[in-house]
Amino acid sequence: MTQAPTPTADTVRRLVRSLLKESAETASGPDVRPVAEGGEHTTWWVGARHVLRLAPDREAAARQRRELRLRDLVRPHLPVAVPTSVAHGEWAPGLTYTLDTRVPGGTGEEHDVSAVGEADLAGLLTGLREVPVRQAETLGVPRAAPRSLEALRRMAAHAAERLGAADEFDPARMTQLAPSAAAQLAAQSGTAVLVHHDLRGEHLLVSADGRVRGILDWTGAVVGDPAEDIASLALAVGSPAAVRAATLAGYSARPCLRGLWLARCDTVIRLTDCIEARGTAPLPLLRTQLRRAWEPILLERVTEFREDGEE
Repeated sequence: MTQAPTPTADTVRRLVRSLLKESAETASGPDVRPVAEGGEHTTWWVGARHVLRLAPDREAAARQRRELRLRDLVRPHLPVAVPTSVAHGEWAPGLTYTLDTRVPGGTGEEHDVSAVGEADLAGLLTGLREVPVRQAETLGVPRAAPRSLEALRRMAAHAAERLGAADEFDPARMTQLAPSAAAQLAAQSGTAVLVHHDLRGEHLLVSADGRVRGILDWTGAVVGDPAEDIASLALAVGSPAAVRAATLAGYSARPCLRGLWLARCDTVIRLTDCIEARGTAPLPLLRTQLRRAWEPILLERVTEFREDGEE
């Protein structure tokens, strides 16, 4: 397999100069800088108004082509901004790029979401439910089967014991999710919706006043379990805020609690992997996400499930 080229500042500057007229008119070219420190630079700030995303391989290029079409589909349904591409094409043979307008705001890791921002998140979840699933699938958005909460619970229980030995977590907290409760929180048939599938803090654009202004990176979107987006929000903004937003969006207790426990089990497993040198995510972020996911909520104390279910 041919090795993909490594994008450099000169590569990016030449590409952007060919795309933006105002950049072509300046001798030095546009101000470009990588978004992230270290590693392979695939996302670049271009001046103050644009961001350039480069697909590093053909699989990523296929996802990016799909994302461009999907963003146009979801935009009319959402109360928050979705980036708009002002130019797209190939930056190397078979490898795509998109030059997007920069949506104002900091990330969800930089700004707390206010009560009005929770209403923005509710509008996001509501809008995702309204996107026609068949149209999304026509664009190539894949279906994802719901995860087994019981299997995840067992994995998390073992991980929690190792976290306890490392003095990172009290494994007794996992007993809150009994096997019977995990069975009651199994995903129900006929509830699949368009799921962003990665609503972590860095993909939420939040203004200084706590409003959610935009959602980034739709490359991982699937048709699947809406509890996955509730789980992602629990990691990004905390369990109480995530559940309040989901409830405001019309979700009942079952998918809210399922999302809560998906998030809790995931954070225990990911932190264990990192401590045992099997993960690459920053340890401080994983600890913060663990704390957010395990914030108590009133809903889990007062909910009693009925056998006939809801939703």
